[in-house]
Amino acid sequence: MPNPLFLFTAQIIAMIAVLLLATGYVKAEPRAGSARVFALMAVFIIFYLLNGMTRQHIDPQFRLDLSQWQLIIQIGVNTVPGLFMIYCFLIFQEQQKFPTLLALAFTTQVVLDSLLLGASLYSISGIGSGLLAFLTACMDVMTLAFVASAMYWTLKGWRADLVDDRRILRWFIIGVQGAMIFSVVFVESFLLVSGSASYATAQIIIVNSIAFLAMGMLLVAMRFDYVSLSNVIRKVAELTEEAGPESRAPFDKDSFNEVFKGGKLYREAGLTIAMLAKKLNLPEYRLRAFIHKQLGYRNFNAMLHKYRIEDAGEALANKDKPSVPVLTIALSVGYQSITPFNNAFRQIKGVTPSEYRKREILAQT
Repeated sequence: MPNPLFLFTAQIIAMIAVLLLATGYVKAEPRAGSARVFALMAVFIIFYLLNGMTRQHIDPQFRLDLSQWQLIIQIGVNTVPGLFMIYCFLIFQEQQKFPTLLALAFTTQVVLDSLLLGASLYSISGIGSGLLAFLTACMDVMTLAFVASAMYWTLKGWRADLVDDRRILRWFIIGVQGAMIFSVVFVESFLLVSGSASYATAQIIIVNSIAFLAMGMLLVAMRFDYVSLSNVIRKVAELTEEAGPESRAPFDKDSFNEVFKGGKLYREAGLTIAMLAKKLNLPEYRLRAFIHKQLGYRNFNAMLHKYRIEDAGEALANKDKPSVPVLTIALSVGYQSITPFNNAFRQIKGVTPSEYRKREILAQT
């Protein structure tokens, strides 16, 4: 066993670092929903650390008695994977509607977890031990599914993020966070028995890992404005670039619209920023910077939606072709199915494609 003072110090450092990270995030983006979710998640991570200080393997002089708060603390701890899922969705799926099924699953998990914890902590009769164990296992699997969903959105949305520094920083933070949360949930739920010697060892490793990770994230966040990873990557890319005149050609908003909008490049299904950069004979990092700084988009997919929906709106408003199916129009502007088209159209125009068509044609007549 490590020195009790060393373990206690690691727990305090972890809590302070997590709290400072949350405070800095909220201060930097006070109106962002992701910042508020991260702050709540940070509070519950502190709950987890405090709960670890109540275990029997903790030296009596550093052990806490939080028995009267145990239910609240444990409920908070169990919501961390679900909050992490929401946090990743808000960052990487900007302007998208959160899946209703996952929202219901998260609500179910919180409610059912509360009931199961209450029954377990206060020895409430009426639930058989076998049923209790089965439901608990189901909740554990569900929390792992939440973390897996978060990591999926991380991988799915990373390439479309046009802000290089944010893309790199968030990939580092969320990738490491996700791996950490998934490992903790999996190990504690399926591999360890509470109160065993191996559980105590795992707790010590987890606490030290959280302290190390939180301090590392804090230092990276504090220094990121001064040492930009994207600048380093950009310099490396410049060295490997061919110095051809076409790749160095000037590019402005008008010339971009002439090629991208005039040539209807946005209509290509599955278009990515890498594919577009190749078509325009530009380095990908320069195209990212141009779209973000000159056109004002933080996400490549958001730009695609804007151009595609504008094109679709013109087609829907054509009174000479009122019977063209909405699906046909959606496919013609680059969408591969009707659902993402309807979602994007409703978000940008405020109404469904059918309602928009009726309104526009009626206005013309």
